[in-house]
Amino acid sequence: MPLCSLNIISLYPKTSIPSFLSSLRTASINPIIQSRTVRWVILPKELSTVPLLAHNVHWDLLLVLPADTVLPSSIKSQIGSIWTVIAGVPSRLLKDFPSKNAALVNPSSGTVKPPDTSNALVSDSSQSLELSPELSKWISDLPARPRSHAISMLNLLAFNPGRKEQYLKYGAEFGSKVGARHGGNAKIVGTVASGQGKEEGWDEIAIAHYPSLEQFAAMLGSKDYQEVNHKFRLGALKDTCILCTMEIGDDGELIGGREEARL
Repeated sequence: MPLCSLNIISLYPKTSIPSFLSSLRTASINPIIQSRTVRWVILPKELSTVPLLAHNVHWDLLLVLPADTVLPSSIKSQIGSIWTVIAGVPSRLLKDFPSKNAALVNPSSGTVKPPDTSNALVSDSSQSLELSPELSKWISDLPARPRSHAISMLNLLAFNPGRKEQYLKYGAEFGSKVGARHGGNAKIVGTVASGQGKEEGWDEIAIAHYPSLEQFAAMLGSKDYQEVNHKFRLGALKDTCILCTMEIGDDGELIGGREEARL
């Protein structure tokens, strides 16, 4: 099983995202995924709270790299903070990943259904992966393109003892029904092997694709998703967190998107 490193990075203030990505290319480093961080959807409650949330760190990038990638000193000097987890990812997920990912972030016309937010269920907080008024307002207040652009959600997962099988039932329901209906796709899934993530108690990572924040919100507000969420997901997790990101090109701009999202 190939190992990948997931790196959440904060750049020094004088380093721009395009210049940093240019430095990666100069060093012949080509990330599997490179995306700009947007916001936390779920905050960790117990694990990694200090490195991820303390010290008022503003995270800039999520980079997924082959685990044997070595960052030269010229690149390290541009990084203010970095948090890393090494995970084993099934080879079938990484095979032809660039072309599969391109198809996700550039969906064919008519393949993405408009989000259905009618009769949405609303909760006080999004911490249990439910639709909250705050999250809904934040999405609706965004400009048109980021609101309707593809997103990549980084999930860190720690399981309660003996509950992983329960979570696998959630994953099966997500992949075949409640997530897929809203365009959800768990495009990277891995078992934590080493790095800070292992030391701090995380068990698995997942990067889930959604066609847009609007689709993500529609899923959270749907009755069928919440039934599965409460039945299989919540009780299985000792801790979790979700970081919303959007994939970018070397110029730092969003890549892909439906034509109507570019208007």
